[in-house]
Amino acid sequence: MRAACRQMVRAVTLALGLVAACNAVAEPPERLEREALRVCADGNNLPFSNQAGEGFENRIAELMADDLGVPLTYVWAPQVMGFVRNTLELRVCDVMIGAVAGYGFVQNTNPYYRSVYSLVVPEDSELDTTRLSDPAFAGRRIGVVAETPPVVPLRRSRARIQGYPLMVDTRVRAPVRDAVEDVASGNTEGAVLWGPLAGYYAARQDPPLKVVPLVDDDSGAQLDYRITMGVRHGEPHWKDWINDFIDRHQDEIHAILMEYGVPLLDRHGQLIEAGEGGGP
Repeated sequence: MRAACRQMVRAVTLALGLVAACNAVAEPPERLEREALRVCADGNNLPFSNQAGEGFENRIAELMADDLGVPLTYVWAPQVMGFVRNTLELRVCDVMIGAVAGYGFVQNTNPYYRSVYSLVVPEDSELDTTRLSDPAFAGRRIGVVAETPPVVPLRRSRARIQGYPLMVDTRVRAPVRDAVEDVASGNTEGAVLWGPLAGYYAARQDPPLKVVPLVDDDSGAQLDYRITMGVRHGEPHWKDWINDFIDRHQDEIHAILMEYGVPLLDRHGQLIEAGEGGGP
């Protein structure tokens, strides 16, 4: 009996040792030295990023790499379902430059900007409102991306909704660009879109379209969001470094975002004008 017990103890000890070894492989210690800034990014997702380095997330990544004093490298993948699993979690890259605060698949840094859904209309449009509950939406054909927060309030306001798909392969389709071009061509009377996308594509129409941030919305929908960077869970030192970087370079980051027409809000939810300070 004692021999059997000893064998059982050895077997349990061996099993626990194997589990610990597997966990050690699955969760390696945090790297404190970085030979490069390895960014997880979508290679065809302007205004955020593309492989030509033309997005504002590319610009911010360049600022980070300069501050670290290391080369900048990318791992490109379409930012669709499975993006984090196929990039950050595989440890082939170390940071997402844009992740909404509270996104559970990553460890969020402090926010580095706050923006809001916005109305895109022709410059001479009579539809000029900062809230989705405005009766002026009734009967108007309004573009909106499916399953985004403005959909329900627009339906309540009796707008005629023109929908665009949410989850697409960005190498093939650009629904928000399509929505803005439909406003420019007169196929729709307006579009309600995430602020950074609205500002970027509206400015590229001929003539440019007007962007009206929905800062006074009273519909109950969450239309403004804080944007952070995303890193792996269990990397507190890396998160702390990025938080310090954001704090030291906040004004430069805001200047970059404003170049791309991003509507920026301060901590009180008010629009930040060019040259103003105020964190997200």
